[in-house]
Amino acid sequence: MKVADRIAIVTGGGGGIGGALAAALAAVGAKVVVADLDADAARAVADEINSVHPGAAIGRGGDVSDTETIRELIALAEQTFGPVDLYFANAGIVGATGLAGDADWDVAIDVNLRSHIRAAQLLIPGWVERGQGYFISTASAAGLLTQLGGAAYSVTKHAAVGFAEWLNITYGDQGVRVSCLCPMGVNTKLLYAGEQSGDPMGELATRAVTAAGEVLEPADVAAQVLAAIDDERFLILPHPAVLEMFRHKAADYDRWLRGMRRYQRGLLDPEVS
Repeated sequence: MKVADRIAIVTGGGGGIGGALAAALAAVGAKVVVADLDADAARAVADEINSVHPGAAIGRGGDVSDTETIRELIALAEQTFGPVDLYFANAGIVGATGLAGDADWDVAIDVNLRSHIRAAQLLIPGWVERGQGYFISTASAAGLLTQLGGAAYSVTKHAAVGFAEWLNITYGDQGVRVSCLCPMGVNTKLLYAGEQSGDPMGELATRAVTAAGEVLEPADVAAQVLAAIDDERFLILPHPAVLEMFRHKAADYDRWLRGMRRYQRGLLDPEVS
């Protein structure tokens, strides 16, 4: 799909990858609704976009795991710009570390998975009727591999990848395109949340990602996402090493698990590894 002149909603757009995606979309002629739980951040990103591309963006606050909020965002896009062509399910949280409690799991599942499901429930029927539409899921390399430190993040990102796969297979022949973004380290607040938490498991999560490869800038990731949309490519891997790791995992699961335990030991205590 060519992005120019399209209409998009970007969740988690108040900064990081979402903010970079919104700016990149506007730069190639798209109109964007920037959504974020932090309304001020969403409006600030939209204002910055409009200072360069007048009238290209509008910012709104809200919980994008809530069906009514998503419905309102879709209505806002339609009233301001026209029918939604692209939906970037980008909002996400690291969540609690370790096994966590039920309430923590509920929040992680809502934000990292159900927000995707609820958006698709509202958008896919109309896209099938129109014969076109594009759903872009921000998952994580953790959704293909795993995340040390936090079960909820790892499990919900696996689920997000699985849901994107299902959408692609089920609706791909009806004009609906689906891509899934699975980066490792990107220079955002989310990456360093664990390190700054004072929680040893959170610190482990951050170290595991930053030690695994280069930490990319959000703008570089956004450029790769737009290129993948242009090619209608499902799996978007800004870190090419993730594909090789994924292949190793599939080729010998037990060996890969042993390697991950060794990696974890080394991060926790270099002298023990």
